[in-house]
Amino acid sequence: MGALVEGTDFFVRRLGGEGATEVIVYTIATVDDGDTIALTLADYGIATDGFLACDGYIQSTANSIIVAEAPTTAVSAGVLTITVGGSTDNKKRTYRVLGI
Repeated sequence: MGALVEGTDFFVRRLGGEGATEVIVYTIATVDDGDTIALTLADYGIATDGFLACDGYIQSTANSIIVAEAPTTAVSAGVLTITVGGSTDNKKRTYRVLGI
C-alpha cells in the first residue's frame, strides 16, 4: 500500500458550482488496491466539515469498460484520505468527491 502523489500518480480537476464543489480525481494505470490519495479539502474550496460524498470507478479494461468501485474514505484535520477499494492492481481509477 502506498500514498499517491498529485501530479505524478493522480491529477485533480475542480468543478465549482453554486453551493457545492465537485472534485474529479484521475489516477494513472499503475494504481493498486490499498493505495491512498490525500486531498486537503480547503485547497479545493471545501470546508473542513464540508465533505459530502465520494464515488469511485475503475477501468476494468484499459480505456474501455468502466465499473463502479467503492473506496474507503476518512477525514481528519481537513484532509480527505481516499483508500482504493476493490481487488485489482495496475488499473486506472476515477473518484468524484462532493463537498460544500
